[in-house]
Amino acid sequence: MDTIRLHTNKLPAIRIWLILGFFSLGCLSGFAQTTPKVTSNVDSTSIKIGEQIQYKIQVETDTTAQVMFPDGQTFAPMEVVEASPVDSIIIEDKLNLIKKYALTKFDSGTYNIPVQTVLINKIPYLLDSLKVKVANVAVDTTKQKMYDIKPLVEVEKNYSGWWKYIFYAFLALTIIGGLLYWFVFREKPLTREEKEALLPPYERAILELKKLDESKFLIQSEYKAYYSQLTNIVRSYLEEDVHITALESTTDELIGKLEMLKDAGNLDLDGETIVQFKKVLETADLVKFARSTPENAVIENDRKLIENIVVKTKEALPEPTEEELLQNEEYLEELARKKQKRKLIITAVASLLVLGITISAFGWYYGFGYVKDTIVGHPTKELAEREWIRSEYGFPPVSIETPKVLKRIKTELPAEAHNLISSNQIFGYGSMMSNFYITASSTTYKKGVEFDGQKAIDATIKSMEQQGAKNIILKDEEISTPTNKKGLKVYGSMQIDTPGNNGSHNAEYVLLNFTEGGGFQQVLIVYNEGDTYAGQIVERIINSIDFKTGS
Repeated sequence: MDTIRLHTNKLPAIRIWLILGFFSLGCLSGFAQTTPKVTSNVDSTSIKIGEQIQYKIQVETDTTAQVMFPDGQTFAPMEVVEASPVDSIIIEDKLNLIKKYALTKFDSGTYNIPVQTVLINKIPYLLDSLKVKVANVAVDTTKQKMYDIKPLVEVEKNYSGWWKYIFYAFLALTIIGGLLYWFVFREKPLTREEKEALLPPYERAILELKKLDESKFLIQSEYKAYYSQLTNIVRSYLEEDVHITALESTTDELIGKLEMLKDAGNLDLDGETIVQFKKVLETADLVKFARSTPENAVIENDRKLIENIVVKTKEALPEPTEEELLQNEEYLEELARKKQKRKLIITAVASLLVLGITISAFGWYYGFGYVKDTIVGHPTKELAEREWIRSEYGFPPVSIETPKVLKRIKTELPAEAHNLISSNQIFGYGSMMSNFYITASSTTYKKGVEFDGQKAIDATIKSMEQQGAKNIILKDEEISTPTNKKGLKVYGSMQIDTPGNNGSHNAEYVLLNFTEGGGFQQVLIVYNEGDTYAGQIVERIINSIDFKTGS
């Protein structure tokens, strides 16, 4: 019984432990389901230059988890060519995520893909670093001969977009031409006054007499104005057709001139007509100066007499000779030439005015110095605004963007340098005497040689002095390229002797020094002092410097 009693007392305890055991297994099972699993692998650890490898990250986690994969250039020094979209699969209550990256490298060597981080519910999970070997492409020199680097080939300038400038120029010339045609060269419709002024003297006199009949001078009792205009009509006609000074002559002087022409046989006018004309002029003098008021019958008679005098004078004039007609034709031609000359003067003045306004507007907006350099031309401005070229120079290469391709410069190393330097390559454009001079060089040293950067800089300064530089002022500061490559910038001013005479000009220089990829790279820029365009070029070149080296 005791023994049985003992078992019956232990039975509840065993049940409790069994229940706790099952509960613990359930908790462990639940914990295992919610713990993420992150793995990575590559399809190959050895590739050739330019080939791609597939880097795959696989995450197994709960369906409600938030997962963030690596983004951007976190695989450096390997380069990300493509990142595929996340591929997701749900199996029961688990979420399986797969993210693939295509990686490559264009420099030979052994590279480590750095540790990558995957965030799951903001908790970081680190992946192991992987080593990848990038091999050179083997070249069989027994079958493939080796050749020297081909020289640079001059190509024609790229004129892409030229049609825009032609279009704008054509549009501006069209507008200016249209304005000149409309306001200067166009045969404008003549006004009524202009048409009347072109009529022959006789027809114009008859027309003016008719217009005088339609006036309101007599209705408003303006006799003085009426007679003044009446006599001016006939006087103007006589002055134009008979060629005598009639407008400024007194009555007696005018009648005397007509009688002299009649007696000389140059005007076949009867004496009665001259007498009647004298009476009308005397009446007009009384009205204008003595304020006399003529009767209506006298006014009507004087009006008829004036028209009769004009008609008879026209009939009395001899027919023009051939010489007179020729002189008249020459006179008309001279008038036409004067008119054409006037149009040309107006055109020239208008063109200069438009040009002046245009230049002033551009000068106000861009600055008069810039406009002057655009019109006249400026060598460094043309360099700054042309299409730039990016290229790599030397080995280890320095990548740089310049307005002109740098050409290889052949140099002979001093005898003492042969024991120190393994290779030295220099590329340049221009010369120390030109408006803009730039060189890019890359130097490697033999094994065991202790590199001294200051001595290398001193050697470059000495080379500048040998090319005509003097009074060189040295300043230096540390610089960093946009890709975070550190270097030393030596800069300042100097004077450069001009060959052929004793003169010199002031210049500025910038000497950039880097030690990248096991080599020593220098970029030297020399330009005229105060040249703002050259300053812009220097700044752009400095910001473009980069180095592509293995790590």
